[in-house]
Amino acid sequence: MAETASNMLALGTKAPDFTLVDVVTGQKQSLQNLKSDKVTVVMFICNHCPYVIHIQASLVSLAKEFIAKGVSFIAISSNDIKQYSADSPEKMKVIAKRWGFPFPYLYDETQEVAKAYQAACTPDFFVFDENMKCVYRGRFDGATPGNDISPSGDDLREALDSILGKRRLMLAQLPSLGCNIKWKA
Repeated sequence: MAETASNMLALGTKAPDFTLVDVVTGQKQSLQNLKSDKVTVVMFICNHCPYVIHIQASLVSLAKEFIAKGVSFIAISSNDIKQYSADSPEKMKVIAKRWGFPFPYLYDETQEVAKAYQAACTPDFFVFDENMKCVYRGRFDGATPGNDISPSGDDLREALDSILGKRRLMLAQLPSLGCNIKWKA
């Protein structure tokens, strides 16, 4: 595992479109049919990364809270499953069910979606406004495995509350830290 920081997609970037398979339902899902008319969160996660595992319970709780407010959450795994079989679609489905993901968990087999979003690590968060323009990117919060900070989602929460409240986002946008995406050779 190589600790990697977000690339920090330029603010104002239009969300790249995609169509991927939801590992739970087996159905193809597109950004167009999953996005919200308020706020859309696209997050790159995976099954095996200790950084993702560390925030998993808090992430599910925060997603449930904000889905009730009209925010759409979309999780994508882009790791090369030949290198990391723990991230296979079959195992993604198991994780999604075990944690009760309230959002779709999509598999990016070609890794083209991760490249389009300039995703670098897991977890990596991208928040888009009602016009699908990037208004926040970076970390969930300051918690990482071993730093004794309990996951809260404070950074993502502040961003979502600001956008929903039509307030200027005052939060310093800090890169996420996590495992590097496992790119195909």
